[in-house]
Amino acid sequence: MSWRKHLGKDNRGSRPRCVLFMDGARQEVAERLTRLVDLPCVVVSPDDVWMPYGKPSSWDRKPAEEARLDKEDKLLRTEIRKQLREWWLKVPKGANTPNWDIASTCTIRGKKGLLLVEAKAHTNELSESGKSPPTSTSSINNHNQIGLAIAEAAAGLECASGTPWTISHDSHYQLSNRFAWSWKLASLDVPVVLLYLGFLNACDMSDQGCIFLSRADWERTLKSHSQGIVPEACWGKWLDISGTPMIPIIRAFDQPFTRDCAG
Repeated sequence: MSWRKHLGKDNRGSRPRCVLFMDGARQEVAERLTRLVDLPCVVVSPDDVWMPYGKPSSWDRKPAEEARLDKEDKLLRTEIRKQLREWWLKVPKGANTPNWDIASTCTIRGKKGLLLVEAKAHTNELSESGKSPPTSTSSINNHNQIGLAIAEAAAGLECASGTPWTISHDSHYQLSNRFAWSWKLASLDVPVVLLYLGFLNACDMSDQGCIFLSRADWERTLKSHSQGIVPEACWGKWLDISGTPMIPIIRAFDQPFTRDCAG
């Protein structure tokens, strides 16, 4: 079985490209991530921890797993993971928190922080949908708690930027939860780089939506998607969250991948 088939239904588009991007010797991957961020005060070193960390083998799927920040003890300290979970979920048992395409510890302005990557390979991956309606008492409680958490983050981001934010669980839920979690981490004194990554020339996804042909194409699409939700002036701008830095950035990368040749 090829490594790609271990990804199940996510065996094309942004998912295998993330796995390939993170595959290789630690020094190579660290340098690759640092170059992708391309900020002078952000460095990923070979001693940092990241997920995913390469192609899965026939016996071990773990290298290709996405990160859930409330679960991964190597990415965050226990007390921070606990605070994240309690902030987001009223009833944690059986409930999920957001999965991240790529997550890595790093040094941000001289302090240990997190690089969080949300990757897309075509336009239809940018969903305007709200959170799915709850179907049980527990999910109703969690739905309400998540709404409160995102509203708190919106108020915090507005305070930091001086500009209104309209992130919500009712619309653009994925975009909203990415910014909410980034804000919460910064409020817990964890510096954050939130990187929206557009994979270019993902021809294997041309049957699903418009693919991105250039960085300008990707940036224009993302800013259009986030218009009225995330203030445009905040992209690429350092935000001070109670003394801790957070920055949302837009980057593009052409990661070669062909389904027929992926061994």
